[in-house]
Amino acid sequence: MARGIRNNNPGNIRGASYQWVGETGRDKDGFVIFSAPQYGVRAMYRTLQTYRNHYGLMTPSGIINRWAPPSENNTGAYVAHVASVLGVAEHEAIPLEKYGELIKVIIKHENGVQPYSDEVIHAGIAAA
Repeated sequence: MARGIRNNNPGNIRGASYQWVGETGRDKDGFVIFSAPQYGVRAMYRTLQTYRNHYGLMTPSGIINRWAPPSENNTGAYVAHVASVLGVAEHEAIPLEKYGELIKVIIKHENGVQPYSDEVIHAGIAAA
């Protein structure tokens, strides 16, 4: 099972100086462990909102270059995948109404699977 699914952290968010809502600990590599996947989705959405509102990152290229930096990932392929699935250009702003889909694409790319229902995704977004 992929780390993100096992940790209820489908975005593979690393721990920070604060504790996330629903955080129960961190694994040996510093990735947050959540008590339920909705909390992991909530953290993803809040992170994406921070990217948008505080850093002006609204495009697949801007978002994914920060989410999955080239020093650790094949970011170019990740950006292309996100843009393709969402039907936007790599440097085109992603509409807010597509953020649920963006979360699903990130989950799939990070874990190789996207096992969560729309209800889980929407519950995480609503909790943000």
